[in-house]
Amino acid sequence: MKSCGSMLGLRRPQLPPAGILLLLPFLLLLLLLLLPPAAPAPHRASYKPVIVVHGLFDSSYSFRHLLEYINETHPGTVVTVLDLFDGRESLRPLWEQVQGFGEAVAPIMAKAPQGVHLICYSQGGLVCRALLSVMDEHNVDSFISLSSPQMGQYGDTDYLKWLFPTSMRSNLYRICYSPWGQGFSICNYWHDPHHDDLYLNASSFLALINGERDHPNATAWRKNFLRVGRLVLIGGPDDGVITPWQSSFFGFYDANETVLEMEEQLVYLRDSFGLKTLLARGAIVRCPMAGISHTAWHSNRTLYETCIEPWLS
Repeated sequence: MKSCGSMLGLRRPQLPPAGILLLLPFLLLLLLLLLPPAAPAPHRASYKPVIVVHGLFDSSYSFRHLLEYINETHPGTVVTVLDLFDGRESLRPLWEQVQGFGEAVAPIMAKAPQGVHLICYSQGGLVCRALLSVMDEHNVDSFISLSSPQMGQYGDTDYLKWLFPTSMRSNLYRICYSPWGQGFSICNYWHDPHHDDLYLNASSFLALINGERDHPNATAWRKNFLRVGRLVLIGGPDDGVITPWQSSFFGFYDANETVLEMEEQLVYLRDSFGLKTLLARGAIVRCPMAGISHTAWHSNRTLYETCIEPWLS
């Protein structure tokens, strides 16, 4: 008896020979090789590593908001918030801190041939400027000085009252311009405009990195500092700690306590460590912002987006 398929005139489907089945994987591979290549995935920008240096009585924890902002706007950026000289240890002499921070940043720079960015807050901005002076082969692209007393400090603050409770700014020079006083970081950049001669002779840090006092390394330090790609200066009139606040922009008091701007300072006019040269090549960015207190600079989102984020290439 014929099957239903035969009666309806339908042919039973024939299975492919076993040899063809064995060749199928090879045929599929050949097909894949002949297809045009897929479009490459979109290129993700590679950002330079960022190194953050804290200020007086600070620690790495203070920069958690800044770290969050960088991760949001520049995903994949390697950010190192250096955890050295925290708290009271930040009172150690600044040259000692420069040595310690230098040992920490050197291997980071060595692994980043394309360069790094420095974000240095308050007292840390002076540590970083000294690093740029003494490191012969640094590769810093942007040095972002965040509310840092770059021309020194001359003002009564809570920090000073805690450290020297019986002294006021008018007589603090008696302590700071002594060998004992120079053992404290804050005295390393104490700049009394009424005792300029004592400052020049006694300052073991600021007068040297400013090139205000002759020393055998002055030429080499200036050359090193000028390796920086860009100097970004940030500060503002409502800071409440940096005094005068224009010190964040290399302005400072004269003997009458009138603020002279950067371009009027002798260190600029003499180009003693490279400021005038940097400005001439368009490598200084000034970003003043009102309404921010000293302890809020590294957590203010608007400040970050306006003054920091544009320079983190």
